[in-house]
Amino acid sequence: MRQKIAAGNWKMNGTSAALDELTALSKAPPMAECTIVICPPAPLLYRAVEQSSGTAIKIGAQDCHTATSGAHTGDVSAPMVADTGASYVIVGHSERREAYEEQNSDVLSKAEAARDAGLIAILCLGETLEDREANNTLDIIGGQLTGSVPDGANSTNLVVAYEPIWAIGTGKVPTFAQIVEVHDFIRTELNNRFGTDTGNSISLLYGGSVKANNAAEIFTAENVDGALVGGASLKAADFLPIIEALANS
Repeated sequence: MRQKIAAGNWKMNGTSAALDELTALSKAPPMAECTIVICPPAPLLYRAVEQSSGTAIKIGAQDCHTATSGAHTGDVSAPMVADTGASYVIVGHSERREAYEEQNSDVLSKAEAARDAGLIAILCLGETLEDREANNTLDIIGGQLTGSVPDGANSTNLVVAYEPIWAIGTGKVPTFAQIVEVHDFIRTELNNRFGTDTGNSISLLYGGSVKANNAAEIFTAENVDGALVGGASLKAADFLPIIEALANS
């Protein structure tokens, strides 16, 4: 059975006071059916790990560098992330691909760095609105899978998150059929590359304007194993209904 994962990406939001949301999450009714991952800004990683100690909440970073060390002012390496006690790291998010012009090869190197540091990479894929309207979605996703997913990937070092760029933070959500089509395609591609045992074991997340009012339907899709949530993960009161919908799916 694949792991159900509810991951929250806080992006560039939150100071130390925001970590009280972790305490609020940890006091919620036990939901052993799914893994909760919170990815705060890098300065909060160590304190987030401390605050969530003894709870079921896992902590992840929002990015890592491809190198383990060196003259890379302002960057954070995967071993540094692991040293905080975090266990996950997001790589290839569309905001990184677009704002910093990260290519598939960069994302591949980051995923490899995460794996080598003992972290689980949450590797993001997604198409633009122009790609979607030109019916190029599966070509784009296929290229990102081929170029970004490392050899030897498996459920212990990789989670794949499909986030259509045009749905992130916009309130727009693909139709259920569109979500199913892309997730089924990703599953098939992983099975073809790594074999069905490995391909079927890797969790696939959907991200892009996931809210309490649409989560339950999204989680009924066979190959949607959870969500990568942005704004709705900043407050426990908003994130908990999504987690509960996943646990009950």
